[in-house]
Amino acid sequence: MIRINLLPHREEKRKARRKQFYVLLGLVSVLAALIWFLGFSLINRQITQQNDANEFLKREIASLDKEIDEIKKIQDQTNALLSRKRVIEALQANRTETVHLFNELAKQVPEGIYLRNLTQTGQRIAITGYAQSNARITTLMNNLDESPLLEGSTLVETKAELVGGRRLNAFSITTMISRQTVAPGKK
Repeated sequence: MIRINLLPHREEKRKARRKQFYVLLGLVSVLAALIWFLGFSLINRQITQQNDANEFLKREIASLDKEIDEIKKIQDQTNALLSRKRVIEALQANRTETVHLFNELAKQVPEGIYLRNLTQTGQRIAITGYAQSNARITTLMNNLDESPLLEGSTLVETKAELVGGRRLNAFSITTMISRQTVAPGKK
């Protein structure tokens, strides 16, 4: 029988497989490095895009905050103007109040009553004067209560005094003005 020595052949095959293994190992390493580089680049690009988007949003939020501050300032100015307008309207509505008050007092004061002092504090009016009798003071208070402009008359004090040699009753009355509100659009 012929003897064939297969050892060199096997040795060559082993060397070829080892060489093939190292080549494949190098290719897999290069491929892994390429995949890692592509993944890193892709993630880095996405992070950069997100950071740019965040910066854009921050700039837009800052500009909107400025606009909101301007709107608040404008609203404050509008509220201040509206409150001034309301005050002016209230003054305008009540500017003839004194004229109406004196006109009403002239109508409601009965004969035999002499007014000495009239003081208005807000809606409260203090009236002092002299009357020929207590009945005339009562008539004055009833007339003031029936008046559409005045309400809530209260007698504070009454006392007898000598004025110019005549005996008169000095009195002090408080009453309230009932504010007439003017409907918008009417004068």
